Amino acid sequence: MSEFSLWDIVYNLLLAARWTVLLSLTAFVLGGLVGLLLLMVRTAGNPWVIRLVRGYVELFQGTPLLMQLFIVFFGLPLIGLDVSPWVAATLGLTLFTSAFLTEIWRGCVESIGKGQWEASASLGMNFTQQMRYIVLPQALRIAIPPTVGFSVQVVKGTAVASIIGFVELTKAGTMITNATYEPFTVYGCVAVMYFLICYPLSLFARHLEGKFRHVAR
Repeated sequence: MSEFSLWDIVYNLLLAARWTVLLSLTAFVLGGLVGLLLLMVRTAGNPWVIRLVRGYVELFQGTPLLMQLFIVFFGLPLIGLDVSPWVAATLGLTLFTSAFLTEIWRGCVESIGKGQWEASASLGMNFTQQMRYIVLPQALRIAIPPTVGFSVQVVKGTAVASIIGFVELTKAGTMITNATYEPFTVYGCVAVMYFLICYPLSLFARHLEGKFRHVAR
């Protein structure tokens, strides 16, 4: 019989869930910063830069997150850069997140009418001023719901980090299962915890989408 009570299982999973939340927040913030930078340089209009950013986005959107983590974790040591599972997971998820956020935000920026660009240009604004004062404030209202919604995918994506040895919620569930031989109970608790993290984000994204749709009308 297992020496672990249900409370022991839940307690240890809660400890691991902290790392799931921290990894999600870190990857989302860093991915957002990289995504914003890529958005700015892509919107600037240089054809070569646009191709490079488009290639970056298509690369990370078109390959499995698992493969990206493998390449970061096992590839960097080949060039002399030893990385811990935490660093590899953060870097891999940041690249993954930035590619999707760049594309989400690009669509939001392109939804702003050309008249806004022309009007701001007639006032003598340069590209940076146009983006800062005219385009981004309007695009932000459109971008918030899908951005919050994508954060759910980032949280669920952290489960893949267990493959490279990062101890988050899924990895902890596997370790506890190996000790208790109660996979149904353990993975049931893991599923509930993911749901408790992701469902409020889904509701919030749905609320924002409805709110901004009402404002647009």
